[in-house]
Amino acid sequence: MTDPQNWHSPADDARSKPEGDGQNPPVWGAPPAWTPPPRPGLIPLRPLGFGTLLWAPFQVLRRNPKATFGSALIVQGVVALVAIVMVGLVTYFALGRVDNAPLEDRAALEAGATLSIVLSALVPVALAVLASAMLQGIIVIEVARATLGEKMRLSALWRAVLPRLWPLLLWTILLSAALIAALALVVGLVVLLVSLGGAGVAFAVLTGVLGSIALIALGAWLITKTSLVPSVIVLERLGIRAAVARSWSLTQGYFWRTLGAQFLVALVVNIVSQIVTTPLSLLFGVATTLIDPNGSFEAYLPSILLYVLTILLGLVLGAVAAVVQSSVTALIYIDLRMRKEGLDLELARFVESAPGSSDDPYLTTPAVAPDTAWA
Repeated sequence: MTDPQNWHSPADDARSKPEGDGQNPPVWGAPPAWTPPPRPGLIPLRPLGFGTLLWAPFQVLRRNPKATFGSALIVQGVVALVAIVMVGLVTYFALGRVDNAPLEDRAALEAGATLSIVLSALVPVALAVLASAMLQGIIVIEVARATLGEKMRLSALWRAVLPRLWPLLLWTILLSAALIAALALVVGLVVLLVSLGGAGVAFAVLTGVLGSIALIALGAWLITKTSLVPSVIVLERLGIRAAVARSWSLTQGYFWRTLGAQFLVALVVNIVSQIVTTPLSLLFGVATTLIDPNGSFEAYLPSILLYVLTILLGLVLGAVAAVVQSSVTALIYIDLRMRKEGLDLELARFVESAPGSSDDPYLTTPAVAPDTAWA
């Protein structure tokens, strides 16, 4: 007699038959819960592991090299070209004027030439600050859209960052000014103590050592705690003060993870750069003495070509480093919002929504008041 509890229909037999090779028959039961797409674009839509934070920045370059590497190369190339042309021309004319001046006027002209050269160097420095701010915004937008599976063109990235360029630039200036002021304070104290003489020299040495250590620690802490400000400014469209508070809040409890990821990526980029550039630098140093024993101009041509090659290689490596280091910061921002605010669910809903949705999944959901004074 058949046990009613063990009775099953032919349909149940069909469902219970193993599929494939028969080694792992399927388990039947309640349908699985809905899960978001594991990886629609650059990264999985879930909190990122530390290893993902390390390799994903390099994937940004590989995924959209024209927009990312192209932007960085254009920006850094323009800055380098302006620096070479402007400082070079000012130096050439200033030193030429000193050489052609009477002997009694040369002292005053040398001081004026030095001042003009220094002032001319400030122009490319200011341009570099602007370029750095713009490039950070470009990479932030690229990483954010690549996470959603989108691939933007270079022109589209540049247009997207322009509305937020002013707060990005202002933040870059403020952060640079704060670090320079701290450095100037330590240097000023050392100079003051040295000028006192006697025991002041010993205190100057002690102040220099302890001040340098304090500056490194303070700089690492401040830069890490505020490293997400560009991402907040661009993606959440907040002003500077609100963005600083937001970055401070997001990195709370994840300081060492944030610092570690940024440091390791920077270390990898620096090691690769040194491996590539060191042989060329050594070759350039030896080339002059080996190729040009008599000091003839024609013999300098190989050295000049090698020097130009070194500059071009430096621009390429600098562009790669800028993209990778900006990418890791943007990825940390997305990861922390996934961990603290469930951004991964919002991104998954956006990916699953109809194409052409006007909603922006990166707009902040917590109650953070926009900072209109710094916007």
